[in-house]
This record gives sequence, C-alpha cells and structure tokens, in this order.
Amino acid sequence: MTSRTLFLIGALTFSLFLLSFADKNKTLQPKATIKTLIIDPGHGGIDPGARGSFSNEADVALSVSLKFGKALQQEFPDLKIIYTRTTDVMPGNKPTKDQGLRYRADLANSSNGDLFIAIHCNAAPDIHHRELIGYKKATVMVGKGKKRRKVTKKVPQYRHWNTPNPANGTETYIWAVNKNDIKVNSVNKTEYYGEIDSTDTDVSSNIELPDPSDPLEKARMLIYAQQYFRKSLNLADIVEKGFQAQGRTYRGGVKQRNDKGIWVLQATGMPSILVEIGFVSNPEEEKYINSDRGQQEIVDNLVNSFRTYKEKLESKTIGTQ
Repeated sequence: MTSRTLFLIGALTFSLFLLSFADKNKTLQPKATIKTLIIDPGHGGIDPGARGSFSNEADVALSVSLKFGKALQQEFPDLKIIYTRTTDVMPGNKPTKDQGLRYRADLANSSNGDLFIAIHCNAAPDIHHRELIGYKKATVMVGKGKKRRKVTKKVPQYRHWNTPNPANGTETYIWAVNKNDIKVNSVNKTEYYGEIDSTDTDVSSNIELPDPSDPLEKARMLIYAQQYFRKSLNLADIVEKGFQAQGRTYRGGVKQRNDKGIWVLQATGMPSILVEIGFVSNPEEEKYINSDRGQQEIVDNLVNSFRTYKEKLESKTIGTQ
C-alpha cells in the first residue's frame, strides 16, 4: 500500500476509536482549562524590530505584554504565565535572532503551554515620491565604436522625498495551513491535554505522542494539529473582532503568514497566535500604542478575548474513563 493509503487508514481507524471511546464513557467532567499561558513579547535586545519616529517594536511589545500578563494574573490568579522575556534582551540571552526564535518555541513546549500569544507591532515602508522639476543640458556619449560621439541633450531633473506610510490598524496571525506538517512535528515533542476533535466531542488525556513514523500516530498528530489550527483561528477571530469593536482600523480579519518571523507559531505544540497591535511606522498610531490609554485599550481587548476563549473551552464536556 502507498503511504497515503496507510495514512488514510490510520486516520479512519483513529476517528472510529475516538467515537467508540466517547460512547463507552458516561461520566462527564469539565473540560481541561488553560493552565499555562506563554506570552511572547516580540524581538528584544540585539533585535529592536520595527522602528518608529521615537520608539521601536521590541519596547512597545514588551510593555504591552507585561501589562497583559499582570491584568490576567489579577483576574485568573491560578493561571501560570510564562514570558519568553521580561527585559530588553533576546529571549534566553541568545546571540542571534534564529536562536532566539528557537528558544521561544522550546520554552513554550518544555513548559507544557496550553496557549501561546505573541505580541508584535507592525510597520510599513515610507512612501517614495518623485516630482519633475525641470530639465538641464548635459553632454552624453551615444553610439558605438567609430560612430560613438558626444551630444548635448536635455536631462530631466527630479525632486525625491519620502512620507510616512498611512497604513494603520491591527492584524492577528496564525500559521499558514500549508505548514501543518511542521506543526505536527511540534505536537510530537510535547505533553499536553488532548484536544482531538473531529466531531466537536473532545477527549482529554495527559499523553505524550509517540513516533510519528507510525501511520496511525501520524494521523493522530495531524488531527491534533488541525484542532490547534481551529482553536488558534477561533481565538484570533475573537481578538480581531474586539479590536474592531474598539474602533481600530479593520484590515481584513485573521491572516495566515508563511515566513521566518512567524515560524514560532508553527514550532509550538499548542494553539498559537501573533497579534500586531498597531503600526509603529504610522506617526499617529505610534503615539497611540505608546500611550497609557492606547496600551490599556489593547490590554483590555486581549484580556477580554482570553476570557471569552477560555469560557468557550470550559463550556464543553468530555468523556472520561
């Protein structure tokens, strides 16, 4: 049989197992809640991130992240919050950006995180302008070989200048769906409360997923990764709708991105989102995301979104042995 056939058989077998398991277990208990949250302030240290006219992404992301964690701790004292950094350093004091990214993911996975939220600021390049201001005479060489000669011609003269890009608003990202294989590999490295769900019936167990070379286990891990994708999408949508309700500029809802900067979302074995809280390149929005009022509104939305997402998880019930 081909590997694809084996994979499909494995997926079907495991799905039937889940349905059988749910039918046989009559005792119901509350769904496992979020016990450990990883908050990841973007960039840091040698990597300041995007720069505005008076601030940088790393500093703004850290300030909002610490306020977010403090507000959550007050409302949810039993919640374990782990920051990838709490000062202006590359996470883990690593010497390169790539090593810093790997540290973030390794910390989240080794801490058995239930949810990963990265805080970043967006940026857009300045807009370049060019204006024709006249002509001047210039002597230039034309032609080739023996026919090469000097001629006088009018050369256009331009004035060049840049203005800040007006782009503004928030964006919330999840990993690109075509990167599910990477998420599967991340899932294989972690222990966590199961959230396998193909029929909206959650089955919870504290397990460590074994060797993914087994087609059945590959199928099971893919189901986990797909479930994490759905949960990440759900949380990201809540966050974006919250910002929209606050009057922030709507930029098209939840987005997927497939680049190095968002690699950490693929490398964490848990639901994960990255929130771009505003454009540091926009003068007005830079002032807003640095202000006490602006940061408080951002934190309020993040806390409300976390609460809503948590309540949705806990409103479900699961079968137990």
